[in-house]
Amino acid sequence: MSSDVKTTTVDSKPEVKSPPPKPAAKKTEEKPVELPAFEKSISDKIIEKFGDKVEVGFVKEDRIRINVGKEDVHNVAEFIRDGLNYDHVESVSGVDYPQDNEIEVVYHIGSYSDSSLARQILVLATRAQRETNPIPGNDATKLPTLRDVFYSVEFHEREVFEMLGVFFEGHPDNRRLLLPEDWADLPPLRKDFAIKGR
Repeated sequence: MSSDVKTTTVDSKPEVKSPPPKPAAKKTEEKPVELPAFEKSISDKIIEKFGDKVEVGFVKEDRIRINVGKEDVHNVAEFIRDGLNYDHVESVSGVDYPQDNEIEVVYHIGSYSDSSLARQILVLATRAQRETNPIPGNDATKLPTLRDVFYSVEFHEREVFEMLGVFFEGHPDNRRLLLPEDWADLPPLRKDFAIKGR
């Protein structure tokens, strides 16, 4: 009887092909963000005037940020008003950086009077030394007021004073705005402030 079935023997394991190597990832160098023309013209004027006393950065369209030391913030603010035609501060905020032992105060500056600046916001930021146990009159957490440059900071600086403990030298009215006058605890927006009972 003849068999039509053919048998084959496998002498070795089947060959497994490895996937082809992936092409090497292209290295991309991070390019500095290029400012749009209008923002660049403002930035160039600030840098031309103050040089390495300021650090100018692009935040987004219609907004640039100027970092400056507290000893120069008043002069930069005057230039922003007189040389760049910004006429008011829209808001002032504070940020507590306990790890750096500093508190940053940020002014958002705009213009009503110059229509070419209607959409532009300048962010002016400076930092003060952070006193861990602030008391009224303490020399550590002080900044010069911008009240004589921009009238609109009057109540904003008072709020930063009581909520973060930054005393604005030269401000005409450093009374508390929201907290009771006899408040004796840490300023409530500092990161080490703890609500009693929690």
